[in-house]
Amino acid sequence: MNEKPPAVRGNASRVDAFLAEMTAVRQLKPAPSLGRLIFALDATASREPTWRWASRLQAQMFEVAAEAGGLAIQLCYYRGFDGFETLPWHTTAQALRTEMERIGCVSGYTQVDRVLRHALAEHRRERVNALVFIGDAWEEDEEPLFALAGQLGLQGVRVFMFQEGDDPGVETVFRGIARLSGGAYARFDAGSPDRLARLLRAVAVYAAGGIRSMQALAGRGDAAIPELTRQLRQP
Repeated sequence: MNEKPPAVRGNASRVDAFLAEMTAVRQLKPAPSLGRLIFALDATASREPTWRWASRLQAQMFEVAAEAGGLAIQLCYYRGFDGFETLPWHTTAQALRTEMERIGCVSGYTQVDRVLRHALAEHRRERVNALVFIGDAWEEDEEPLFALAGQLGLQGVRVFMFQEGDDPGVETVFRGIARLSGGAYARFDAGSPDRLARLLRAVAVYAAGGIRSMQALAGRGDAAIPELTRQLRQP
């Protein structure tokens, strides 16, 4: 009598078990991680025009970062006298823009320290590749800001400080925060949305793919990149 069928059934069962095991392993394997960028803005009353710029320019950040591995952005902002808010992480430009268009700027005090503390806390939950801050003023004691920047630097979170205007006191503090974190400083003015766009694209590419990706972007003619990468090489 032929005993082959039971053996075949046994082999099929083992194959089925093997395939089920491999499926489970694939499901457990983490998906490729996106770069994570915290996008922080001063949303006090004087910032309304720049806020509107930023809500449009963030789409370019997603677009250029896609070539370097992709990007997730979390918006955080302060306004009023004690208002500090964070939005969920977004991986599409339209979703983030919709959120930003609902937000208005309100007179109040600067809260740069809360931005830096938030970045530290978020990084402890899951790695943050970079923090970019856009503002034109600071009103806190500078020493705690520098201490927080140093902690971010030790954690590997570079801070990019982009100053609107040319106040020398603001520049000193913003440069100090950037330097102590291992990041970079740049400034723009109300008449240069194109420059802000180039700066934001550079940071997005850094968050998605690191310094080499930034340098590749420079090779495509982006003049803002060398200004930032020269600073990133410094301790």
